[in-house]
Order: sequence, then C-alpha cells, then structure tokens
Amino acid sequence: MPDELARLWRIASESRLGRPAKLDVGRVVDAAVALADRDGLAAATLPKVAESLGVTKMSLYRHVGSKDELLVLMQDAAAGPVPSSLDSTGPWRERLRLWATEQREVFARHPWLATAPVSGPPQGPNLIGWFDAGLRALRTTGLDWPAKVGAIMLVGEYVRGNAQLAQGFEAGKVDTGQDQAAVEQAYGRAMAALVSPERFPDAAALFASATFEDTGADTTQADFDFGLDLILDGIAAAVGGRR
Repeated sequence: MPDELARLWRIASESRLGRPAKLDVGRVVDAAVALADRDGLAAATLPKVAESLGVTKMSLYRHVGSKDELLVLMQDAAAGPVPSSLDSTGPWRERLRLWATEQREVFARHPWLATAPVSGPPQGPNLIGWFDAGLRALRTTGLDWPAKVGAIMLVGEYVRGNAQLAQGFEAGKVDTGQDQAAVEQAYGRAMAALVSPERFPDAAALFASATFEDTGADTTQADFDFGLDLILDGIAAAVGGRR
C-alpha cells in the first residue's frame, strides 16, 4: 500500500522502540485545517504549520510527504464523518436533497474547502463515507452504477459551485462595504446603462427588469433550492426512464 494512502487511512506502520513521537498525522492535519479556517487555504503552508506546532518544517515530512499530500489529508479531515442524519430512510429525492444540504454546511464551516483543488476521486475514509451515503440515497432508484456516480458528482459539484459563488459575494461585501443585495443592484443598473437591446436584446430586457433591484428579501436559500430542484428533476427523469 502506498504510504500516502496508509497515512490518509491512519494505518499505523510497524511500531518502533523508544518514546512516542511528538507528532502524528492527525496533529499535523488538524493544525493545517485550523490555519486554513482562520486565514484561508494559502495560510496552510508547511512552514506555518510547523511554526504553529512548535516544530521544524523538516520534522513534518515524517508524517506528511508533501504539500500536495497535506492538501488531500486536509480535505478529508474537513469533510468529517458523515452526519447521522444521512442514515435516515425515505424517498431517494429527500435523501439526496439532505445529502446536498449537509455538504453545504461543511463548506460553510470550512470556506477554503470549496476552492481547494481536487486532484482525483475520493480516497480517504471521510470522503468515501460521503460517497457511500450518496450511493445509499440512490439505492432504490434502479439507476446503474455509472448513472448513480454521475448523479452524485453532478449534485456535489453544484453544491461546491454554489459555495464558491457565495464566497465571491462575501468577498464583494468586504471590498465594497455593501451587502449582496446592494452589489447586485449596482451591477444591474450598470449593465442596464451599457447593454443595448439592439446588440443584446434578451440580456437588455433582463437588465431593464426589476430582477436586480433590492426587494429586502434574502434569496440565498431560495436560489440554492431552485438550482438543486432543477438537478433533482433531471435525475428523476433518468430514474423514470429506467422503469
């Protein structure tokens, strides 16, 4: 088994004589996640992780082979174990909606996770747990394995993209000192002045409407639910086509 997978699954190597090591994989990863949660992913460098633990950078390499490996370990740790709510039974659509909602909460707890580069399919125990929970949600659909995997990937990427968009709006608030509604209103009015109906007829009609005006309502949840429903409708159509 590759060392990277052994560390990811916390499979201990042969025991060594002497005093227990000051560090282990878990402590290193926890420190890195804490830095990323506090200051963003760019802050979780090996030197800063070492500094936060009071050790040298070179000592980390006994537990983490590289920065890339650390990132994989961090993503699995941040995902965390599958919540017990996903053990419930019921219609596949309700279970997959809950799966998406719980993942959205993970991204809210660890904002850096939505923008962390993905180097491949899930490999660690926590991410495999989420993958398994998604497959369980679709167990009764009659979809074949490729269709189930495709459905899970589609929903998961939607949740991830929604989290990235939310972070972008949040950054806009910080940069401009305005809330999301004000940013959207300013955008709509600026585009209405620039987009001509002769060149962009449908876009011009959109910006001439009241779509971007501030209604005082927080549409974040409604927007998320609308997009998720569209995806679930598509999966439902695929499920119906298998019967």
